[in-house]
Amino acid sequence: VALTTVASHFRDVGLLNDANFGEVSLLETGSKVVYIAPMKALAQEVVSKFHEKLHPLKLIVKELTGDMQLTRAEAEAANVLVTTPEKWDVVTRKSGNDENSLGNQCGLLIIDEVHLLADERGAVIESVVARVHRLVESRQRQVRIVGLSATLPNYQDVATFLQVPPRGLFFFGPEHRPVPLQQQFIGVISQTKDRWLREKKMNDVCYDVVVDSLRRGYQVMVFVHSRKGTGDTASALAELAQEKDDLERLFITQGKEGDAGEAHKRYADRVKKSRSREVGLHFDNGLGIHHAGMLRADRKLTEQMFADGAIKVLCCTATLAWGVNLPAHTVVIKGTEVYNAEKGGNIDLSILDVQQIFGRAGRPQFDTSGEATLITSHDALARYLDKLVRAVPIESNFIKQLADHLNAEVVGGTVTNIEEAASWLTYTYLHVRMLRNPLAYGISADQKADDPMLRERSKELVIEAAKLLDENRMLRYNIDSGNLGVTDLGRVAAHFYIQAESVSTFNQQLELDAALTDSDLCHLICCATEFENVKIRQEELNEIDNLAARACPLKVKKPVHDSSDKSLVLMQAFISRS
Repeated sequence: VALTTVASHFRDVGLLNDANFGEVSLLETGSKVVYIAPMKALAQEVVSKFHEKLHPLKLIVKELTGDMQLTRAEAEAANVLVTTPEKWDVVTRKSGNDENSLGNQCGLLIIDEVHLLADERGAVIESVVARVHRLVESRQRQVRIVGLSATLPNYQDVATFLQVPPRGLFFFGPEHRPVPLQQQFIGVISQTKDRWLREKKMNDVCYDVVVDSLRRGYQVMVFVHSRKGTGDTASALAELAQEKDDLERLFITQGKEGDAGEAHKRYADRVKKSRSREVGLHFDNGLGIHHAGMLRADRKLTEQMFADGAIKVLCCTATLAWGVNLPAHTVVIKGTEVYNAEKGGNIDLSILDVQQIFGRAGRPQFDTSGEATLITSHDALARYLDKLVRAVPIESNFIKQLADHLNAEVVGGTVTNIEEAASWLTYTYLHVRMLRNPLAYGISADQKADDPMLRERSKELVIEAAKLLDENRMLRYNIDSGNLGVTDLGRVAAHFYIQAESVSTFNQQLELDAALTDSDLCHLICCATEFENVKIRQEELNEIDNLAARACPLKVKKPVHDSSDKSLVLMQAFISRS
């Protein structure tokens, strides 16, 4: 769908003038295509695919992410930019009124996995889309937006948010799936709270499902929810197979006749050259691992080995389900507990992620059916079955990050007072869902009846955000006139993507002590909210203390006891190249 849309756009702007297209009336729009992928690993995959298809047409595809910076000339020359929501948000924040800026050259915006709106990062997509719509209205210059998702319950609401006309909305139900899918849900009863024993029981159940599929000659993908878990699961499956004499017979491809044995020979030398010890270790057992923390070359190698049959079982994280086109006949989700840094504990895997992973089951060109199995605790089983039967609409997370995005609009000059801020809010998915489901956003039935378009509620939200930003000196809010003014601190925060909470922390610390040493300043940076997810683990303490003593020229408080201390050690070690 994305490639067809891209080709259509380039035809409309005159970059594809093949005789097959006939006469084309050129559109008054930007020439660039921007493809927003949910994560960097997926952006790399999209660049590779698009380059393969568009290079013969002399169209240039470039990746623009935190890992891949482009010079201005390279960005200008690119016809397609593949980026992430946060990166494109930064680019459009800085674009301002400059007609030639990168953000204002976009004529087609493709948002992949648009159900990311339900995630914490969804606020960024809301901000980007709202900015595009307001830009179109102010400049009268068309920008086409395409949203793609395989798991979107309330697609009509998302269409309203994207301002999609009825003729541009397409919904394909399960009956359109090229390969029928058989779903299986297993609830594991555990009599103990011992995490190791529960994990062992899940590995046993997972092993039975994997072996059943291998006996019938199929490959299997096992999805787990941590990078470490991929290697642990692969090792556990190999140990169980060894115990039951199944390893040589069902898993290992080395020395076997047919395609699998030939594929093993082809990849043996490349695996030896891999810098990852785990890749080689599991390859010999007919298994592979895949997660975003691996080197790109190792990820690519693993994908190729699985696609060619050199490995039969692939243990991976959900990164593989979000876009890398690598289906298998059988897909297994092992466990449904996912660590949430904000809540400081485990939460249930989203039903959208379950459906996304299940979508990897069945290879249209090879299979007549696909099999997907979810292994969870017995307690969680009923919750998942209920969610599958009742499609729960995705809600907005924009309120949590409203202050940061409002500051960006004020800095960009698109919002100058409270009235304009309330108007800007009506362009977000938050406003669409507040109108549809007011109770979820703290709006009573009486409030909705008195103010059907929720204009007053929108003003309340932006006033609250403006007061917070004013307290942090990120903007100046005049209560009498409602005017919003830019400050240097707000401009820096918007351009460098610093959260309002972090700025508040910096202000508080600097008020306490303005005469800071180099060590104090570095520690202050590490106190930013952005570093909160850097958790400190008991088993790391000795290694961090050694690193602090050996590689840190600036003083570090000992013992290291929180995320800011750990971040300070890692930052100094990185700068010192230790």
